[in-house]
Amino acid sequence: MKLYSTKHQSPDVDLKEAVLTGLPADNGLYMPYEINPLPQKFWDHLDDYSYTEMAFHIAQHLIGDDIPSTELNKIVQEAYNFDAPLIEVGDYSVLELYHGPTLAFKDFGARFMGRLMGYFLRNNNKEVNILVATSGDTGSAVAHGFLNVEGIKVTILYPKGKVSAIQEKQFTTLGANITAIEIDGTFDDCQSLVKQAFLDKELNEKLTLSSANSINIARLIPQSFYYIYAYKQLDDKTLPLYFSVPSGNFGNLTAGLFAKKMGLPVTKMIAANNSNDVFTLYYETGRFEPKSSVTTLSNAMDVGNPSNFARIMDMYDNHLENVRNEITAYCYNDEQTADGIKKVFEDFNYLMCPHTSVGYLAMDEFVYENDLNPLYINGIVLSTAHPVKFGDVVEPLIQAHIHIPDRLKSIISGKKQSITMSPSFDVFKTWLMNK
Repeated sequence: MKLYSTKHQSPDVDLKEAVLTGLPADNGLYMPYEINPLPQKFWDHLDDYSYTEMAFHIAQHLIGDDIPSTELNKIVQEAYNFDAPLIEVGDYSVLELYHGPTLAFKDFGARFMGRLMGYFLRNNNKEVNILVATSGDTGSAVAHGFLNVEGIKVTILYPKGKVSAIQEKQFTTLGANITAIEIDGTFDDCQSLVKQAFLDKELNEKLTLSSANSINIARLIPQSFYYIYAYKQLDDKTLPLYFSVPSGNFGNLTAGLFAKKMGLPVTKMIAANNSNDVFTLYYETGRFEPKSSVTTLSNAMDVGNPSNFARIMDMYDNHLENVRNEITAYCYNDEQTADGIKKVFEDFNYLMCPHTSVGYLAMDEFVYENDLNPLYINGIVLSTAHPVKFGDVVEPLIQAHIHIPDRLKSIISGKKQSITMSPSFDVFKTWLMNK
C-alpha cells in the first residue's frame, strides 16, 4: 500500500510509516494511491460473512501484502468482539455504532489501529508517543484501544469543561501508559498543539511522535468496514442508498467515501453538522472559512477547522461541483438537536444521543427537500454514541432515567488524573521534552 501527502511536498510512504508517523512533514494528510473496487466475489458472499470475516476481506483488499494474512486476521478478530446492528426507527434505519467498550463509534477505528501499531512495533526498540486531540469520544476510544500496548505512550489533549463528565472519566482514570491534559481552550486549540508538535524539528529529533486522530490513515481504513456492514443488513439492496453522517472532523464521512470507492452503491452522503457549520457553508457558497469552534450539545462535532476536509478536496480535485455530486450538507443548532431527541423518543420510543439526533434531522430534511418517498429508499443514519454518555442532556428531554451499562459503572467511580495546561505550544513542548 503506497500513500502520498495531500500537499504533495513529502515523499511517498508505505503503510507502516504512514501509521507510525501520522502526518507527513509537509502538514498534509496521507492518502492511498489506490482505493479499488472490491471483487465481485466479495459482494456475492457478503450476506454469508460475519463482521470479522467481512472486515478481514476489506482490510486485505486495501492493505495488500503489507501485513501477512494470518496477522491481519488476528488484528481483526481481536479488535471486533461487538456488533453494529441496523435498527428500524420510523422511516429510516439507524446503524448503532456504540456497542464497543467505550460506547462510541470510534472503538471501531481505535481498536484496529492500536493492534495495527502494536504489530508494526514488534521487536522495535523505539517508543512511540501518540498525541491525540479530542472533543469527546476519540479520547476514550484511543485510551482504551491503546491501554497497556507495549512500546506506546498516549497523551490526550481535551478542552477544559467541554466534554461530558462520562467522556472525561473514560480517559482520565486509566493511568498506565495514558496521560490526559486538560487544555484551557477549545478543541481547535488542542488540535493546533498536536499539529504544531508534529512539525517541530527539535521535538521530532528527540521523540517518535504519531497520532490516533482521524488524521491518521489507520483510523479511516477500519471505519469503512461498517458502512459495508450496514449495507449487508438491508432487506432490499436494490433501493437507492443514503447515509447521514454526524460530522465534526469529517473522518467518519471520509471513510464512507472510501467504502463508496470500493464499490458500495451509495447514492449520496449527507454531512450532518451542528452549529460548527464550516462544511455546510462551503457546500452552499464554495468558500471554506475555518473559524473558532463553538460549544454545542453534540460536543464530539465541535470542530471549527475539520482536518479531513483536505482529504475530501483531494478526492474531488478541489472542485465544488464534484463534491456536491457526492455529498450534501445540513446544520442544526442545539434547540433543533434537543427537539429531535424528544420527538424521536415520543414517536418511536427510540433514544438518541445529540450527535445521532443531528444525523436523523439531516436525513429527514434531505428526504423532504428532494421529495423522496422513505419507503422506496434505504436511508441510514449513523448513531455514533450511546445516549447514556450525554445523560445530563438527554434525561431532562425524555423525563426518564437512562440505564448505565455495567462497563461504565466502574469507570464513573474512578479517580480523575489529568494535567491542566494553557493552550501555549511552548508550554506543551517543554512538557513533552521533559516527559
